[in-house]
Amino acid sequence: MHYAQSAGGAGSFTPILMIALLFGVMYFMMIRPQQKRRREAEAMQSNLGPGDEVVTIGGLYGTVTGIEDDSVLLEVAPGVQTRYARPAIARVVTRAELPSEPVTEDADTAKD
Repeated sequence: MHYAQSAGGAGSFTPILMIALLFGVMYFMMIRPQQKRRREAEAMQSNLGPGDEVVTIGGLYGTVTGIEDDSVLLEVAPGVQTRYARPAIARVVTRAELPSEPVTEDADTAKD
């Protein structure tokens, strides 16, 4: 009888601690990584530009030819363009080459 009284007080705190621990593990193992992937996907979709080669969530490869607010125009074959929602772009295969600036010599290096 004495054992039941002493264990009763400490036992009521243990389930609450286990639930809090379980929630903490679920947050760090599932919720946080998912949020990170979502932020990365949104950043990739907002940085799309003409000339980028992309893959849609359906597996279709195409080249970005135009961008509107919430849609992307892809050229999937020569002369064939289709419109997709931005979230339908799964990943960028290759980025468009940015036009390189002409190399000019600095006045200090020209003297040498």
